[in-house]
Amino acid sequence: MKKYRCIVCGHVYDPAIGDPEGGIAPGTSFESIPDGWVCPDCGATKADFELIDD
Repeated sequence: MKKYRCIVCGHVYDPAIGDPEGGIAPGTSFESIPDGWVCPDCGATKADFELIDD
């Protein structure tokens, strides 16, 4: 699955881990996260994330 990085603080969303504290289960793709989700580190919106090219 694709990883995404917050352009504000650098937090990486890894679908294998998800965001359990934010209610996002492991295995959830970035595209499947609700639009209201925010970066757990800085509160940036989902729109502030960019795809990481591995």
